[in-house]
Amino acid sequence: MAASIMICAITCTLMIASILFFPKITVKGHEIGTYWIVTLAGAGVILLTHTADIADVGKALTADTAINPIKILILFISMTVLSVFLDEAGFFSYLASITLEKAGKSQHALFMYLYVTVSVLTVFTSNDIIILTFTPFICYFAKNASISPIPYLFAEFIAANTWSMALIIGNPTNIYLATANGIGFMDYFINMILPTVTAGAVSFAVLFLIFRKQLSQPIVPTKALAKIRDKTLLSIGIIHLGLCTVLLAISSYIHVEMYYISLGFAVSLAIWVIAVSLIRKRKPVELIDCIKRSPWQLIPFVLSMFVMILSLSENGVTDKIDEIISKGDEVFSFGLTSFASANIINNIPMSVLFSSIAEPLSGADKTRAIYASVVGSNLGAFLTPVGALAGIMWSSILKFQNVRFGFRDFVKYGAAVSLPTVLATLTVLDIVL
Repeated sequence: MAASIMICAITCTLMIASILFFPKITVKGHEIGTYWIVTLAGAGVILLTHTADIADVGKALTADTAINPIKILILFISMTVLSVFLDEAGFFSYLASITLEKAGKSQHALFMYLYVTVSVLTVFTSNDIIILTFTPFICYFAKNASISPIPYLFAEFIAANTWSMALIIGNPTNIYLATANGIGFMDYFINMILPTVTAGAVSFAVLFLIFRKQLSQPIVPTKALAKIRDKTLLSIGIIHLGLCTVLLAISSYIHVEMYYISLGFAVSLAIWVIAVSLIRKRKPVELIDCIKRSPWQLIPFVLSMFVMILSLSENGVTDKIDEIISKGDEVFSFGLTSFASANIINNIPMSVLFSSIAEPLSGADKTRAIYASVVGSNLGAFLTPVGALAGIMWSSILKFQNVRFGFRDFVKYGAAVSLPTVLATLTVLDIVL
């Protein structure tokens, strides 16, 4: 037990250090994230020291169960491909420019339009995609309109990590926690929609109070209207994402696993795009760029964390943690501890860990624990930039755009928004369940 705890603790500490101090390395002109390299090394040490049984790891990775991380990764990567392709077709930048143009000279209107637009898009895509696509656009517009980008950037970040709770596909942590515990698409939506709406209302109200003075200044008119790059490819992308979402919603009724559906639509999208490109006698540039941008680094990261959590489980560590956490009300005990833990070890490792911690529970107790952990994994991103991969990506983009928003600034605003939001959300979740 001691060896398992020590290896996992050192790995997580080094992972957080890599995120804060040396997030990327350059190899032959290509930037590579360091966080997954650290976790991969940690998993390697666990296997080499036999802290986790290699045979058990192999069985877990090939088992035909909902907790199989490979199925979960296929679902997430496939949905990401569908979303990123829409961005390559110019969909998100087009919607962002329309939103900004409709606001006119009013920052209050712009703030509200942007929050709503990001929220709606996040529900049907994912928080990571929205942050990657909207953040540079907001920086560009704010610079040209001579306004501070901070209210809009933080509102975008909060909206993306709030409304990502609404559907399973909104966040990889949702996918892992829900599918690993046999929660279907519609059951998830029914139980999470009211807590998500609550979180959205509370977070928006707090954000508006915080930034109301900055938003009172008028906007300098600017033209930043983007155009759809390719209407045919955009139509193909929207149809695939729309139909995929519908089938995911009814997957439990048609008895088809969600990862089959998402993978099928991702492959279909690729075939359609290649066919159109062949007809046009040109390279499928959008598809190639989409594949390059997809988060392939999550594969070694999630698998490595799975190995480490498996070692903790085999050595009885997760059972000990469960004994402590389960003494209180599951919604608040799991919700608050997962919220805090996300900011210590990042939300994806936290989700893998808490799914294992909840394993000894059964029935309604387990259901309450898992949904509360979903809340913690999403809203935990508010508190520090380490809380989620979305925060790490967001902070990196701001540095590239020369926007000053340090760790202390993040925590100052994040604490003000996250604490009332998480308490209100868990209260509503407690009532719903």
